[in-house]
Amino acid sequence: MKDLFAGRHFDRDVIILCVRWYLRYKLSLRDLVEMMEERGLRLSHTTIMRWVQRYAPEFEKRWTRFARKVGRSWRVDETYLKVRGRWVYLYRAVDRDGDTVDFRLSPTRDVAAAKAFFRKALRTQKRVPVSITLDGYAASHRAVREMPREDEAWKHTKLRSSKYLNNLIEQDHRGIKSRTGPMLGFKNFDCAAITIAGIELLRRIRK
Repeated sequence: MKDLFAGRHFDRDVIILCVRWYLRYKLSLRDLVEMMEERGLRLSHTTIMRWVQRYAPEFEKRWTRFARKVGRSWRVDETYLKVRGRWVYLYRAVDRDGDTVDFRLSPTRDVAAAKAFFRKALRTQKRVPVSITLDGYAASHRAVREMPREDEAWKHTKLRSSKYLNNLIEQDHRGIKSRTGPMLGFKNFDCAAITIAGIELLRRIRK
């Protein structure tokens, strides 16, 4: 931990506080600059953004070491975000209790993107779900049906389609959209992916 913050001009507690507040609350970078200035600390909004890009992945890695596995009944859905004026797709899943399974930002919404999300979720959870509930989007259904060709562990997963059961994940999207809204869009896909990973992490911790 000491090496992680070596050479920084500000104390690590200040860095962690700024990163956490930015990812958790509906604050702009300039809001945080003003809040820090009231505490006698002068820094720029670009400094805070660099901290977010540098430390959000580190915080996520440390969380992964201690995170508990979620349930095996997954609700999967996609939502939309803008990156450099273009729509991209955020694949997300929660279990029956609302705990976050995983997420993945993708420039496309198709079978390949859905498969990539399921692979990532399996690496995170280390076990396939007993059931997956989807909406009516055909590409995601096809992706689930084709997953057993890559890994036989998926062949016992039950596929369901239920708008009612998927209300849980659709409601959960609101927590992400309400935070990304004040950010007024992203300029870079990689930066967007890191920032969203940080937002998802803070929501996991809160849950």
